[in-house]
Amino acid sequence: MAERTRIILAQPRGFCAGVERAIEIVERALQKFGPPVYVRHEIVHNRHVVESLRAKGARFVETLDEVPAGQITIFSAHGVARTVENEAGERGLHVIDATCPLVSKVHIEGRRYSAQGREVILIGHEGHPEVEGTMGQIPGGVHLISAPEDVARLNVRNPEMVAYVTQTTLSVDDTCAVIEALKRRFPAIIGPDTKDICYATQNRQGAVRNLADQVDLVLVVGAPNSSNSNRLREIAAECGKPAYLIEDASQLQTKWLENTRAIGITAGASAPDGLVQDLIAALGERGPIDVSVLSGIEENVRFRMPAELADSAA
Repeated sequence: MAERTRIILAQPRGFCAGVERAIEIVERALQKFGPPVYVRHEIVHNRHVVESLRAKGARFVETLDEVPAGQITIFSAHGVARTVENEAGERGLHVIDATCPLVSKVHIEGRRYSAQGREVILIGHEGHPEVEGTMGQIPGGVHLISAPEDVARLNVRNPEMVAYVTQTTLSVDDTCAVIEALKRRFPAIIGPDTKDICYATQNRQGAVRNLADQVDLVLVVGAPNSSNSNRLREIAAECGKPAYLIEDASQLQTKWLENTRAIGITAGASAPDGLVQDLIAALGERGPIDVSVLSGIEENVRFRMPAELADSAA
């Protein structure tokens, strides 16, 4: 990196409205009720965010039996199954729901399809908390698939009465391929096309495609368990550019930077912008850089706070 290297930032990148809302819910709950506040699962998939909130008094748990009866309990942005909601009610927990409104929208769609007597197919990644929550919100059982080849293995009662919904953080292109396979096998299937993939996911995926066209290397700041961050790295790689997912600047490897004149940086929807700034600083320590931001979509979305926290300022 002896020559001056161009650093180009994707636009948009980083926090989405659902993540900002979830983090603010935890911060407002801590302010209003005082610590500890219990959070089921990581509030968002980012270690730095979780550690920051833990330092303020949030306690992160994976099961509700870790929460003392009657305590403030926040459900993460990924959503939870009905069984979790019921368990919280039975144990008298004071629940504040930080489920992203766009995830809740998928739950509502799935329940509506089920109420119509349709079998519901969920396009998503097995084991992801959002998928587990969505499957547990739709009565009557859900078929989970993740790739076009999964469609042939589906065994449904009535091919005329099927519907699909999708995880919100999938690759738009990959999801379209699965939907096309579903439509070929089940011509009567109904569903929301790719509308369930959230605006922020789609915007960031479009931005990283534009970014990859102009750089030699793409660095994605995000957690290894972040679905949307992984999709950003995959898309950059599909565009033919070396692409790496890193949690922070400490994971930057010098060998990646050899023979690069332009480095693109983006960040997953749960990655704080401070981590991007730290990465830029780390690159600047290796040689002279020029930093610019690629023109892109300006996001002005903001979701409401839960009513009991609406008047609390974090």
